[in-house]
Amino acid sequence: MKKLLASTCLVFGLIGTVSTSGAAECGTVTIASMNWASAELLANVDNFILHNGFDCDSSIVLGDTVPTLTSMAEKGQPDIAPEAWNSLIPPITQKNIDEGKLLIAGKGFVDGGIQGMYVPKFIVDENPEIKTIADAVKHPELFPNPEDPSKGAWSAGQQGWGGTVIASQYYKAYEAEKAGFDLIDTGSAAGHDGSVIHAYERKRGWIGYYWEPTALLGKYDMVRLPSGVPYDEAEWNRCNKVDNCHDPKPNEWPTDEVNTIVTQKFAEQAGPAYEYVKIRSWPNAVVNKMLAWMADNQATGEDGAREFLKSYSDVWTPWVPAEVAEKVKSAL
Repeated sequence: MKKLLASTCLVFGLIGTVSTSGAAECGTVTIASMNWASAELLANVDNFILHNGFDCDSSIVLGDTVPTLTSMAEKGQPDIAPEAWNSLIPPITQKNIDEGKLLIAGKGFVDGGIQGMYVPKFIVDENPEIKTIADAVKHPELFPNPEDPSKGAWSAGQQGWGGTVIASQYYKAYEAEKAGFDLIDTGSAAGHDGSVIHAYERKRGWIGYYWEPTALLGKYDMVRLPSGVPYDEAEWNRCNKVDNCHDPKPNEWPTDEVNTIVTQKFAEQAGPAYEYVKIRSWPNAVVNKMLAWMADNQATGEDGAREFLKSYSDVWTPWVPAEVAEKVKSAL
């Protein structure tokens, strides 16, 4: 946090003289809210600040990683994807970035994002031989499918998530089907979380895709299993993240850059609002706290954004000029 505040204070010195007279340049802005809690929260923070601080005609649109980023390149909408996990973006998106159709404005998370295959801690405590994904695959009986307990359940997540693609490729790479696992589509974000909670509270094993920072991993003691092999970037890009690749190999899931991606049009026309998006980045510790607050209070992303802006002014005010910060505070 000290590093964040030190760096953002330096940035504030640079942007403090930026005039908001160009706020009208911002115009109409659409912001993608992906269907997981941290992305919903950040989209609403951006919406509140852009609308109330920079006078943008901003609104939120719902979406998932792959279709949203594809639409941004092909149709120029939405304008902003606040939380795009680098390992999950499809190859075409990187091509669009290389060609300048889309731009990486800045980091969504200061600390990056962590993803992988998780199991409950009580499973590894009771079975110390399970140290890697490959070790877990040897024991489908520890991760029973509720629909067919004779099989293990490999919970990849819902369709549309980039992480689901990779978790499904892991299913092939580790020959989980041959070992006795079913590949489970948990249907929705709520269904995926529910599968974790249902298993954990019944002391039943669960293995599947998850990520952090999240509220759920702050409440349930889960362990991320390493792959047991080093990270191979070329192999990751060739096959692990490509859903129609037929021969994936075991690979380590890297700590991810989590970026904010914008369209070329937004970058060129939004003026000071684009400068805000370039600077805005928050530490995982703050995100964890906010997600836990949202879960405890059954709060929406909009509720969470207001709570964050009220409670963490030391974090967000360095993102904007002083007059913008005052407008945001007044709107609260």
